[in-house]
Amino acid sequence: MSDHHILIAAGGTGGHLFPAFSLCEELKRRDIASELVTDVRADQYGIDFPGRAIHQVPSATLRGRSPMAVLKMLATLMRGTLKARQLIRQTGPSVAVGFGGYPTVPPLLAARLSGVPFVIHDANAVMGRANRLLARFASTIALSFDRTKHVQASYEGKTRVVGMPVRDSVKAAVKPYPKRSQADRFFLLVFGGSQGARVFADIVPPALTGLPQANRARLKVVQQVRPEDMDRVRAAYAEARIEAELAPFFSDLPQRMADAHLVVGRAGASTVAELTVLGRPAILVPLPHALDNDQLENATRVHEAGGAWCIEQADFTPERLRDEIARLASSPEMLADAAEAANTLGEPDAVARLADAVEDLIRRPQAK
Repeated sequence: MSDHHILIAAGGTGGHLFPAFSLCEELKRRDIASELVTDVRADQYGIDFPGRAIHQVPSATLRGRSPMAVLKMLATLMRGTLKARQLIRQTGPSVAVGFGGYPTVPPLLAARLSGVPFVIHDANAVMGRANRLLARFASTIALSFDRTKHVQASYEGKTRVVGMPVRDSVKAAVKPYPKRSQADRFFLLVFGGSQGARVFADIVPPALTGLPQANRARLKVVQQVRPEDMDRVRAAYAEARIEAELAPFFSDLPQRMADAHLVVGRAGASTVAELTVLGRPAILVPLPHALDNDQLENATRVHEAGGAWCIEQADFTPERLRDEIARLASSPEMLADAAEAANTLGEPDAVARLADAVEDLIRRPQAK
């Protein structure tokens, strides 16, 4: 094992944690150890973190604009930074890497104060607010998209486009698109990202029950459903005689994606990256309340390439979804073409490029 190790910081959603896991897997292959700093236990996502330790430090997101809210956030970030500096003194990382979200701010500020160079990776087509705060201090800014909003021109010399890392389990699931005729079974996967989405429980069942019986008989639905919505969703599918497998979380989601003829989901960066590496067509419904509308930007990039259909949530009605699924299910060639188009955007080697950026920092004279 190398004498160097990497401190990885990531927010507590799958969009931040999954690329962090991917980097850990790649560093392990390169004989470099890593440790994770986050605000939640990573094992809530049903996968084992491949690094040697997980740490938690205090962090906070600004909630409200009152002076008291700002002071409370700053106090929490200060406590987190002090704890992170103590962690850095104890572990002595060579490089730190942040994947966005406010939980990355304390460890990366602590890295800056401790003289440890760091990389920030931004998953989306719009740079996140935490990364914007940290970008001026970063040694390297790694991007998923070559056109990323809010990346200042002055950062050009330290910016690298690497793509969005995906986990080994995603790459292992890659296989040809399951082509079908109109008479074959139709496999539909519905999920709302790592934290689920109630809107899909509200919209998808009535959309599918509105299909003709012949279509419903060929349909197999796999849907991520929150526990509080499970009974009503299950009852709707049972009444419509639609075969459905429902669960709050699927630990084998990459394989489920690979088996699907069509995916309905959000447009988070990890979801988009995994869909394009696998080459699966999707109806993408961007999260409407994101501060920077980053999911709409992500979905638009795939839509423009011909790999997905973007429906904004205001237009995401049972009738609209019913008509879209009926149209696509009756057009196998259209779905196959969309799968091929999505795959042209996939970047299975993104994690290797990100790991190269980390190793470049290790080799710099100023790196510990």
